[in-house]
Formats: sequence, C-alpha cells, structure tokens
Amino acid sequence: MYIPRTLEKTLRDTGKSFRAVLVTGPRQVGKSTILQHLYPDIPYITFDDPIILSRVKEEPGLFFRDYHPPVVLDEVQHITELFPYIKMQCDQADQNGRFFLTGSQQYRMMKNISESLAGRVEILELQGLSLRELQGIDYTGHFIPTDEYLESRKNSSFTCPDIWKVIYTGGYPGMQQKGMNGQLFYGPYVQTYLDRDVNDLLRVKDKIKFTQFLTVMAARTGQMLNYANVANELDISLQTVKNWTSILEASGIICLLQPYSNSALTRAVKTPKLYFRDTGLVCYLTRQLTAEMASVSAMAGSLFETFVVSEIVKSYANEGLDYRFYMTYYRGKDKNRDTEIDLILEENDTLYPVEIKMSANPKLSMTDNFDVLDKIGSKKKGRGTVVCLYDKVIHLNEKNIALPVEYV
Repeated sequence: MYIPRTLEKTLRDTGKSFRAVLVTGPRQVGKSTILQHLYPDIPYITFDDPIILSRVKEEPGLFFRDYHPPVVLDEVQHITELFPYIKMQCDQADQNGRFFLTGSQQYRMMKNISESLAGRVEILELQGLSLRELQGIDYTGHFIPTDEYLESRKNSSFTCPDIWKVIYTGGYPGMQQKGMNGQLFYGPYVQTYLDRDVNDLLRVKDKIKFTQFLTVMAARTGQMLNYANVANELDISLQTVKNWTSILEASGIICLLQPYSNSALTRAVKTPKLYFRDTGLVCYLTRQLTAEMASVSAMAGSLFETFVVSEIVKSYANEGLDYRFYMTYYRGKDKNRDTEIDLILEENDTLYPVEIKMSANPKLSMTDNFDVLDKIGSKKKGRGTVVCLYDKVIHLNEKNIALPVEYV
C-alpha cells in the first residue's frame, strides 16, 4: 500500500521548473516508489539491472537511442559516465521535467552533478516516513514555533497512541509491512548497505570493523561526537573515523548538527552533535528488542531526542530545504555553569530555542538556558519551546511554550 509522501508537492513543483530533478536519500526510503507513483506514464529504468548497466558503461552515447526523455533513471550513482549525455539531452529541448533521477550515494554523485548538470538539476532529499505521513496528516510546512505555525497545526493536530512503537519501528517503508520486525528488515538492510554503498565508496576491507563502528556510533546518537573517543574504542585511526563518519552522513544514515557560532558566545564548544536519521535502525544496532525495552533503557532520552530532531529534519527536507542552514545547537559555559540548548532554529534573523524532554510534565525551569541567546544583539530571540510527551499545548510563560511531540 502506497503511503502519500509530503515531498510530493515539492517534487511536482520542481519538475515543472527544472530540466532534471535528483531525489537522494538512504536506501529503501521510497525514492523510486514516489517517482513511479507521481509519473506512472514515464519510462522507468534502473541501473541495478546488470545488463542495462554494462551497456551504459560500454557505450553511454547509445543509451538515449533506446530511451527518450522524459524518463526516470534509478540509482544513477552507478552511471556517472552518462551524466554528460544527460546534459546534452537537457540542452536539446526547451522543456522541463525531462529527467527524474534517484541515487543513494550523495558522496559520489554531487561532484559529478556539480560539474555536468549545474543549473539544470535541482536536488531533493527523501528520508524515511515521518510521523505526519504515518498518521495521514497532509500538512507540509517545516517546523518552526511561530504563531502562524501553531495556528495551522491546530487544524491538523492528532494524538499518536503509542509514540514508542513509532520510535522503535522507525520510518523505513519496509518496516511498516504487517508481520515485519527489526531482525527481518534491518539485518539484510545493513548487509546491503555494507556491500553496496560502503564498499563502493571506500572499499572497506574489514566489514566486521565497520559494522562495529556503525554500532558504536548508534550508541552515541544524541551526543556530541568525540572522534578520538570512537577511534580509541575501536582501535582505529582518527582519520579513519572521520572518513567513515563522512560516508554515514553522505549516505543519509546520520546527520551532524553543528554548534551555533556567534562572537558573543565566546565559550561555546565547536564539536558537532551526532544524530541517526532513523530511530528504528538505532534500536536494531543497540539491541533494543522491543518498544517497551527501548522506552525504559538508558538510551531512552537519546532515542526520544533523536526522533524529534529527525522529524524536524524531515520537515525541512520535504520542502526542499537543507536543515544545515536552519538548525544548530548550543553548549558552553555561562555564569560559571554548563549551558546547553538542544536545538536552535533560525529563520528571518530570529533564533528559536528548543528543548527536547522525554517528560509528560513540562516545567518552566526546562527553559532556563534559553536566556543565553539574549547576549546576541544582532538576532531576535523567538518563542522558546519544550517538545515533550505532554498531550496538550500549554504556555509556560509569555515567552515559552510546551508542545506535544505530535506538533513537530
């Protein structure tokens, strides 16, 4: 059963404005499915087919004698030899929506696209199913705690009866099938990821060591990323950790949240914060065997925070926006105490501090660290928000609000 995706509107609009559209994202999030759903009458060619792949690599110039645009080309990271010919096809006709491309290896594709298809292609990112999509909510705006956003969400609000089941299951469409479980889905998924994406990009000789690396990183989701600590634990070099981390990020497995930088915050840390894009994958890698186990484990707080951050990232991606331009975090020493703000959203020169709490009892004291943003005279400070497990929207005071996680 096809689950409608929030990215559909952005994808349609982009296809009307650009000669080519590239949909990136991790494996098995539904990239080819969404294109086949939106454009059922356009020919679909996948380069996972070894016969088609070998023909393109041997004679790329002959490909478009058999397949004429508009066309959907799946897994184009395998056929970078074809990119110059796609460029020529884009330039031969004054028509948008000639090519719809998918690929799961941004690391390799971006260099070739920037050289071959600059100005002709728009890049969109599809992630796993969001909570809105799973609940059938068609609201498409990205999360930002303004009056306008909150008013709009009143008409599309809902209560998720079991948020921990959603966190445990994750957002991969394959995990939503009846009778599916983490062992059946994520085991083969990780193996395919190692065999194809990781091996293609790095030629990793020791897959067991990389699997250990993946597990160690999963255990650190929601934490500042200490590369040296990971290197020591796995007995590998610091440069190897950084290289492998870049692969996880480029293939859509993790996102790195950068610290907020401003000259007024002189004692802020400079270390990125690590988040996995899918909490179901984290549960599998860290051996959380049930949703109940995950909800009471030592990782419960980190899992909940990871879920909220990933949902906000999805809300930006589904509008064609790059979260890295809007989302940061803060940690530093202020007034002789450690200060941390889980998330800072920036829009229209306004900073919106967000605290993420796995609590059904939100308190004003949870917003105490927000005042550090008052030092930044060049920016306005917007409404502070506590995203939590309470089931109603409540004002903590004039400047701060508590929101149910469903409002993200």
